[in-house]
Amino acid sequence: MSDAIADAKRALRAELRERRQLLTPQARDAAAVGIHAQLDALVERLGVRSMSCFLSTTTEPGTRAFVTDAVRRGIRVLLPVTRADGLIDWAIATPEGEIAEGLFGLPEPTGELLGPIAAGDVDLLVIPAAAVDSRGMRLGWGRGYFDKTLGSMERCPPVYAVVFDSEVVDLVPSDVHDQSVTGVVTPTQTLTLAPERR
Repeated sequence: MSDAIADAKRALRAELRERRQLLTPQARDAAAVGIHAQLDALVERLGVRSMSCFLSTTTEPGTRAFVTDAVRRGIRVLLPVTRADGLIDWAIATPEGEIAEGLFGLPEPTGELLGPIAAGDVDLLVIPAAAVDSRGMRLGWGRGYFDKTLGSMERCPPVYAVVFDSEVVDLVPSDVHDQSVTGVVTPTQTLTLAPERR
């Protein structure tokens, strides 16, 4: 990655991180309600029976209530568990599933781990992002876990990134290893940006 691209990514991440820190608890709660409704509609539209979804941190658009409800409705939800080697293991979400602090302080399930290829069988991947642009390019938080996962999948289902409304931007800096997403889910809308994935 060129220094200019790396610097641009760092600067944009810092700005987005600061904006997220300034959100009020009321704004966070409203965003979580909106994300829940948007994800419900997306799952319904795509006929999803099995999916992956991340467990949101306190500064991310809330996904936890959606995950809990999806499991109650009988949807098989895989939750990501980060590994030291840069890959993601997966665990099946359960109604009483315990959550612990994982690598990098992220909320992760405790329980039986499935290997990285488990995500190859899902109907939908819902992943975190710092920002997404109009081409479907996603800016992550810099560790590359989801780029590696998406780049290694033989058959990739639709991939939607979850961000706040202000994080859908004109252009994110990207390099050859960065992976695009099918669409983006915000508290107020779901946009399909790149309908065809391999």
